[in-house]
Amino acid sequence: MRTLHRTAEAETLFRAALSIDPDHSASHNNLGNVLKDSGALDEGIVHYRRAVQSDPGNVVAHSNLAYALTFQSENGEAAFDECRRWSARHEAPLRATREPHANDRNAHRRLRIGYVSPDFRDHCQSLFTVPLLSHHNHDQFEVYCYASVERPDALTQRIAAYADVWRDVHGFDDGRLAQQIRADGIDILVDLAMHMADGRPLLFARKPAPVQVAWLAYPGTTGLDAIDYRLTDPRLDPPSNDTLYSERSLRLPDSFWCYDPLTDQPAVNALPALTAGHLTFGCLNNPCKLTDRTLGMWAAVLREVPRAQLLLMAPAGNARESLAARMERQGIDIQRVRFVPFRPRAEYLRTYHEIDIGLDTFPYNGHTTSFDSLWMGVPVITRVGETAVGRAGMSQLFNLGLNEMAAHSDDAFVRLAVELAANLPRLAGLRQTLRSRMAQSPLMDGARFAGHVETIYRQIWQSWCA
Repeated sequence: MRTLHRTAEAETLFRAALSIDPDHSASHNNLGNVLKDSGALDEGIVHYRRAVQSDPGNVVAHSNLAYALTFQSENGEAAFDECRRWSARHEAPLRATREPHANDRNAHRRLRIGYVSPDFRDHCQSLFTVPLLSHHNHDQFEVYCYASVERPDALTQRIAAYADVWRDVHGFDDGRLAQQIRADGIDILVDLAMHMADGRPLLFARKPAPVQVAWLAYPGTTGLDAIDYRLTDPRLDPPSNDTLYSERSLRLPDSFWCYDPLTDQPAVNALPALTAGHLTFGCLNNPCKLTDRTLGMWAAVLREVPRAQLLLMAPAGNARESLAARMERQGIDIQRVRFVPFRPRAEYLRTYHEIDIGLDTFPYNGHTTSFDSLWMGVPVITRVGETAVGRAGMSQLFNLGLNEMAAHSDDAFVRLAVELAANLPRLAGLRQTLRSRMAQSPLMDGARFAGHVETIYRQIWQSWCA
């Protein structure tokens, strides 16, 4: 029911299960998932903790807790500490099973790169894996994809065509997959899921490849000693952030992401405010990012732009009612807010036809959602945080030459949003030029991005060979 966005029914069922068995770990974990996706992040985290307390061996619940904390923590320390606890509990017992790697220590030979993901499919991650996988230099790099895809689709087939070797490993447990990766002689293994849903941190804990890298899932940490490196960029992670990661941070020169919308539809429309008679702010991020601090900043914006409306995406039922109540407590007139349900991608993109300005979330910025917004001609005002997930908006805007839309304080966020709302000619111009601006930027230059990633792969391989 959760995957069908029937969150209210799912919440009722899991609460009923817990009334029968208050210590049932799986039910606490499942309820945590529903609450998080409904916007009740803090309560969701409480249930993830209960799941782990009830069953310390519940790896999935512990990963869910570690990931959820990245949405809540403004300085990243709580998430990092939980990831290290995850490592101590789940990775440590596997260290004794690791074996030496017999890979040829030739620093200049063709390398075997393995990518592990459950999301080689119609999933937001494919918007970023396709630009890399479709531009690899196969003379220098032999690409293996290990697909833990439950329901392959047309996009799965497209991605498979970019690989030299494609392995459907959905039915493999972590031990069997580790053996397969060793047998394949993978030199560098890349984790694309980390602690997100259906990730395989226990696979990487077995260290099946001599060099292991985390990328894409989210710009955070796994906490695993077995993962040597993480990819990031200079805007996401200034050097002072390095203490928040168990991995060594390797900074791509432009951006952590390279985006391909995988479609040229729908087309960008004219600025809605020109005909609607009012301006519409919008945010189509997951409700779990809508913290009280975020809502407080938005309330201040709406007070300064009294005729403006706000469009948000949230599931109907209890989740929407709870979010509306939280918004009212922050001073937002709920009559000025319009909610839309979760939508299929094509319809979701058309929702941007109704939005004039995107308002970002804090402390976890929009990532894919902001790329989509910019692609649809909708500029995003972002609040820059301390953590990498809270600096995503700044990184994206920097690569578009729009640094002025990144606010470094709550007051600055409000001021920037209000000033842009008062400048309809600029908004109209941005709307008609953002798409081409993106297409000409590093954010959509797959060949450039792949070249930078491959340079890093070669450097870290040379380090292992030394």
